[in-house]
Amino acid sequence: MGITTYTQEYSSSVAPSRMFKALIVDSKNLLPKLLPQFVKDVNVIQGDGEAGSIEQVNFNEASPFKYLKHRIDVLDKENLVCKYTMIEGDPLGDKLESISYEVKFEATSDGGCLCKMTSNYNTIGEFDVKEEEVKEGRESTIAIYKVVESYLLENPQVYA
Repeated sequence: MGITTYTQEYSSSVAPSRMFKALIVDSKNLLPKLLPQFVKDVNVIQGDGEAGSIEQVNFNEASPFKYLKHRIDVLDKENLVCKYTMIEGDPLGDKLESISYEVKFEATSDGGCLCKMTSNYNTIGEFDVKEEEVKEGRESTIAIYKVVESYLLENPQVYA
């Protein structure tokens, strides 16, 4: 098994605690509401939504994928850090065993935050995952962050 790591960052004018709550803690409710054309629903299929839980995301027809399952490995609400692993689903294809993610939300001096994301692609066999192979997924992540950020800016009382 090989591992290929990519990082990316997203700057937001929204406070880190609000972004964390929206994108991590309550994503199972918020994402189907904000992105119904892509996300059908998110269900906790094992656990209580905390570390050790497994969630299944079901996608609508507009998405190229049907579903994915991820395990929440760390949910640190105090330090605004989440680590989770995609363990099953269409995005893994036949070349990936899993994808592990770490997402951190750090405060910035202007009251907003910097979202730092690290993705570890765990391959079946020895090969490198090329950036162009994961570009669409990385761009989709940023697009979701932008939709959530816009919603939070329009609704300052939500997750305050």
